[in-house]
Amino acid sequence: MKILALAGGIALVALLALAAWLWTPDRDRASLEAVYLRAPGDLRPVGPWRLHLRDTGPRDAPAILFIHGFGSSLHTWETWASALESTYRVVRFDLPGNGLSDPDPTGDYSDARSMALIVAVMDSLGLARATLAGHSIGGRLAWTFAARHPERVERLVLVAPDGFASPGFEYGRAADVPASLAVMRFVLPKPLLTMSLEPAYADPSVMTPALATRYHEMMLAPGARQAMLARMRQTVLTDPVPQLRGIRVPTLLIWGEQDAMIPFANAQDYLGALPNARLAALPGVGHVPQEERPELGLAALSDFLKATQAQ
Repeated sequence: MKILALAGGIALVALLALAAWLWTPDRDRASLEAVYLRAPGDLRPVGPWRLHLRDTGPRDAPAILFIHGFGSSLHTWETWASALESTYRVVRFDLPGNGLSDPDPTGDYSDARSMALIVAVMDSLGLARATLAGHSIGGRLAWTFAARHPERVERLVLVAPDGFASPGFEYGRAADVPASLAVMRFVLPKPLLTMSLEPAYADPSVMTPALATRYHEMMLAPGARQAMLARMRQTVLTDPVPQLRGIRVPTLLIWGEQDAMIPFANAQDYLGALPNARLAALPGVGHVPQEERPELGLAALSDFLKATQAQ
């Protein structure tokens, strides 16, 4: 019996040690802002939201509004933004509950709420119209906005956009979020997150320690993980084709041919539905071309902007 009691005690200590190693509390917001906030004015109220937003380039230049993807932040666009801001007004922001933006005060992360958010961002900056560029889920938000608010959109840039049905994401119903995924609210060690992010890149070495740290720390912002789970649970896809067919603005699709998150084959679905779209296919690139091979996507984007400037 003493041996059994000793074994049980050892097992309990081991379990507690494992739990202590896995337990991942939120990071203090001030410490995150000290690293990732470029200027205090980049945190600003926009309607009911408090957003982390960067607005660079000439104020009277054509504007480009970038919308990041799931679990990401405005930092994903920085290479492109730095190259474009001498000629364009470049706006990028963290969606509510992502990066340094506070969670939505109502807990609403539906697409309808996101449409109101984009209107509020543009109105707060005095932008009557802009080119919208979005990645992944941000791509879906961009083309949905173009369909619902065509008067506000000059051009579309869709980087591996979400929107068509896939396993676990059917039309007309909320996504099935496994209970195991909800555990990330309490357990999110950086090595585990790094392993889950690496498949987004055709070249896993792109996931450097510095990049992994940024993603990890952004997800540990207060309320960020709850917001991510809420956005997943509140996302209800509808057949995108009727909306896409009504979008008339020039549209550029940028897609990595080795995308393991949203199939490259979906590019043909978009080309078949969008009346005025072209594709920049990037060989050897995964789901996040703006980080993996930024120069390739930037070249296609720059050519597109110049070619459609007068349209």
